Amino acid sequence: MLARQPYGLALTAIKSAIFALCLLPNSWVVWRFINDDLGANPIEAAIRFCGRWALIMLMITLAVSPLRRLTGLNWLLRLRRMLGLFAFYYASLHLLLFIGVDQFFDWPAIAGEIVERPFITVGMASFLLLTALAATSNQAMIRRLGGKRWQQLHRFIYPAAAGGVLHYFWLVKKDASQPYVYAGVLGLLLLLRLNWKAFSRRW
Repeated sequence: MLARQPYGLALTAIKSAIFALCLLPNSWVVWRFINDDLGANPIEAAIRFCGRWALIMLMITLAVSPLRRLTGLNWLLRLRRMLGLFAFYYASLHLLLFIGVDQFFDWPAIAGEIVERPFITVGMASFLLLTALAATSNQAMIRRLGGKRWQQLHRFIYPAAAGGVLHYFWLVKKDASQPYVYAGVLGLLLLLRLNWKAFSRRW
């Protein structure tokens, strides 16, 4: 059973274990790439793998606050920044593989792809939002922006996640079952947030 408020070494151990778990997908895709186990198009498989894990980490990050309210485990909030930065990390890998390995840093071609292909346009917009959130996730930026403005800025995680889901929808051509799952999870998390805010105002 999870302790309501672990301190010191216990909290450090929890964060270290979660950090290691968050790195497992990275290790897994590298291992499969080295062993030529990513199918006929390993580059595309690696790009999509990292993109999916960026979405998964975003959903986990967004689930922290509802889970904390439901369980009363306030220390869960101490994990949110790390989880959000892992979402940015996998989104960065997703983009870097596309730019560097798939497009070979051909900037005119990349610019053309962003302008001409809506799913890439939306994906880039979401990545820019995540970049702003990652850059302002430290305590110094919280102090500089002020708590209220910082919270307003970090609500952009919702449109970033929505853009990521839409990016995935437009990317797949036939089977959209996985994007529907992410859309459902995001819708549920947003509904929980809205219902909690309405409940808080009422009482």
